[in-house]
Amino acid sequence: MRIARLQTPSGPTHAVLRGERWEHIEDPFADEPSFSGTSTPASDAELLAPVRPSVLLGIAQNLGNNNHPLPIQAWHKSVHTVAAPGVDIVAVRGAGTVNIEGELAAVLGKRAENLTLENALDHVLGYTVVNDVTNVEQNQADEKMFQGKAGTNYTPLGPWIETELEDPDNVATTVTINGETKAKSGSFNLSSSVAACLVYVTRWLTLEPGDVVMTGAPNTFVAVQPGDRVDITLDGIGTLSNRVV
Repeated sequence: MRIARLQTPSGPTHAVLRGERWEHIEDPFADEPSFSGTSTPASDAELLAPVRPSVLLGIAQNLGNNNHPLPIQAWHKSVHTVAAPGVDIVAVRGAGTVNIEGELAAVLGKRAENLTLENALDHVLGYTVVNDVTNVEQNQADEKMFQGKAGTNYTPLGPWIETELEDPDNVATTVTINGETKAKSGSFNLSSSVAACLVYVTRWLTLEPGDVVMTGAPNTFVAVQPGDRVDITLDGIGTLSNRVV
């Protein structure tokens, strides 16, 4: 099932895709969707970021990019950086190289604390595409990764949440810049599973419905310039598209 968040004349609403229409629902985190009786044609839908998380976490030391001795760690990224599909990424100028990073993101569906490998995925509503935009040189100057990741619209999220992904640890990722494929990899190249990431995070922090955990970029980072169009495709989910300005 695909769950999106749409802009409508009466304000943002969540919806489930049925055929060629987004059927509006009351609560995306309910065990069973409750339909409001209104809908939007898919061709007319203005997609927003599928959730507005209270907590947005990245996973570091998930290998994939290099070999290092550090254990898995997590870091906070400001929820104010979350952006909708199609919204422009405002590249911070004069602060070094801007990388886009295509990643799988897990969206929590229920309260989660002290999870185990056996029950972690039961707490996930579904999965979406995330672009963890970074001024990469700033991470060397700021080990907390605030400066390099706090730009306007530096976390595009979407286009929707897929609740029936067969295996989150086997999702192929393709990054395309201006129509040219620049990176191909997938969650299968990350050393820590989605479940392991959630076990680690919830040992220290209780997550709530709608919170988002970005699982790491498995060599899916690409330097970009203003004017570039970025398309990140995750098999079984969809394509997240934004432009850099």
